[in-house]
Amino acid sequence: MRNFDEQTITDAVLERVGHAENPRIRQISEAVVRHLHAMVREIRPTQAEWEFAIDFLTRTGKMCDDKRQEFILLSDTLGVSMLVDAINHGSGPGATESTVLGPFYVEGPPELEAGADISPGMEGEPLIVTGTVAAPDGRPLADAIVDVWHSDDDGHYDVQKGGGADAPAMRARFRTDSAGRFHFWTIKPAAYPIPDDGTVGDMLKAQGRHPWRPAHVHFMIEAPGFRKLVTHVFVAGDPYLDSDAVFGVKDSLIREFMPHPAGQAPDGRQVDRGYSHLHYDFGLKPL
Repeated sequence: MRNFDEQTITDAVLERVGHAENPRIRQISEAVVRHLHAMVREIRPTQAEWEFAIDFLTRTGKMCDDKRQEFILLSDTLGVSMLVDAINHGSGPGATESTVLGPFYVEGPPELEAGADISPGMEGEPLIVTGTVAAPDGRPLADAIVDVWHSDDDGHYDVQKGGGADAPAMRARFRTDSAGRFHFWTIKPAAYPIPDDGTVGDMLKAQGRHPWRPAHVHFMIEAPGFRKLVTHVFVAGDPYLDSDAVFGVKDSLIREFMPHPAGQAPDGRQVDRGYSHLHYDFGLKPL
């Protein structure tokens, strides 16, 4: 087959990718071709516009390294990450809703004892985080792994300051006790803009959008026999809850970070200045 034109090229490509032996590869390839060709026919790009699109993706790839994943940001800001999450992670009764992983998770965070301070020496309002992990029926899950990470009070993650795996701050791993409980100390996070000095920032500006995310703490929770939960808990009242740049906010994930005066904290610790308290009870969905 040859001499393809606007009317015949799509069927020709579909015929060729239809020879894939793996049915899933065939299904995905055919869908990509159909939708991509349909988009091109709809927008009818000039040659210069198509070259710009290819350059955009090339520049996006070149910005990716072990500290930054621009393609995750692109997926997040186009709502694709949340769409994939919605397809794969329905919460169900008694199970906490999930949301996006985000680009700042670091594998292998340090495992610390309950009550540890994951932001030692850092400026910011003290925050104690308490919580439980349970099955949908309320049965506490002991020895569940609870990974946590968040931004500082200026809206920066440790990896943005040269830390992360080498010098972790505001990130750690905890294990629940026999009653499914965990707690730790840190500083209260702030709202922050996603990195907008690259291709995703260019796209947001062109679309008339802001890059801000509401303040939140990330959680990744695992226990044998249950689905891994990836979620956030957002600060109630944050001005960006209704315009999160990555579409990750859900009402069930918003909580008050309750202010308290100096004194005895919920874990018995004496605090010499005002602090906030976040409590959240997480439910995991069985496999």
